[in-house]
Amino acid sequence: MMDSDIDTESSSGWRWWWPSWRPTSASLLKSAEAKILACLKNNLCARFVTLPNQERIWTLTVTNNSPHKRSKADSQMPLVMVHGFGGGVGLWIQNLDPLCHSRPVHAFDLLGFGRSSRPHFPSDATLAEEQYVSSIEQWRQAMGLERMILLGHSLGGYLATAYAIQYPERVTHLILADPWGFPERSQPDTEVSGRSVVKRQAPPRWVKALASVASLFNPLAVIRAAGPWGPGLVNRFRPDFRRKFESLFDDDTMTDYIYHCNAQNPSGEVGFRAMCESLGWAKRPMLQRVHLLPPGLPVTLLYGSLSWVDRSSGDQMRQVRPDSYTRIVVIHASHHVYADEPEEFNRVVERICSSVD
Repeated sequence: MMDSDIDTESSSGWRWWWPSWRPTSASLLKSAEAKILACLKNNLCARFVTLPNQERIWTLTVTNNSPHKRSKADSQMPLVMVHGFGGGVGLWIQNLDPLCHSRPVHAFDLLGFGRSSRPHFPSDATLAEEQYVSSIEQWRQAMGLERMILLGHSLGGYLATAYAIQYPERVTHLILADPWGFPERSQPDTEVSGRSVVKRQAPPRWVKALASVASLFNPLAVIRAAGPWGPGLVNRFRPDFRRKFESLFDDDTMTDYIYHCNAQNPSGEVGFRAMCESLGWAKRPMLQRVHLLPPGLPVTLLYGSLSWVDRSSGDQMRQVRPDSYTRIVVIHASHHVYADEPEEFNRVVERICSSVD
């Protein structure tokens, strides 16, 4: 079911308790996103997709605006893009136009993030993951998509893989951009080197204490706790986001968007935290389950050479699927490969999509 783009301010019952000194609202997020989407040159359809339980997923569909190319593009396999933790559809702004030339491109805000509904998530990792995966499947059904090329970045890559394991018949190619949550957590005290066991130095007590305190809060709680200083914190600690999009904006447009995405109800953070082990490891590492992907499902992993994500997980995934198409591509970029090197990222993704056609 599709809804028109109505202001969610009046329909978001969770807003009543937010302190008035926190400078955010659903309307401000809507305005920040609108400024970003105004850069699109192709046809944009932006709307809420309502799930059976009445939760709503904010969705963009971008299609080629050339009449003589549109009919051919509309017949090609659609590309669905799933953002990472703390993100939203606006972060794909450098990718949507180039990638829609040959096919429809759909991007949506995960439940609990961006402009989508912010429901309660259980504290159990399996149940939280299932809630995400189920919402993606219900979204697909509402959109009327039979099959799709599924691309996920970071947390989106983790959830896209979980979805492909559960609904493999709906995915023609799985593209994982710097995916989070794949490796198994290494033992903190020892590591094996050849035949010998090497004792690793334990972290200082203050580091352990700080990590313990941090684990009590949602990852981005400091942004909300800072009140009117929150936007300044985002600018101070993530100036790289301004640089990543400087070809489009010479002001704080992108950091404002990120602030408003994350200064509201931390529903998505609760779901993410439920799936997290301390210091960012997944409680249910995806490498333990990638063997459940059907052998015939091709997978491409895109890693940033400067990223904090350990791309050895891709090598391990390839070993787990020795007779399946599992390709690794490394781009000279940080964790946000789609924004650091958008032209190269778009070229790689377009080649993959063309191979599916």
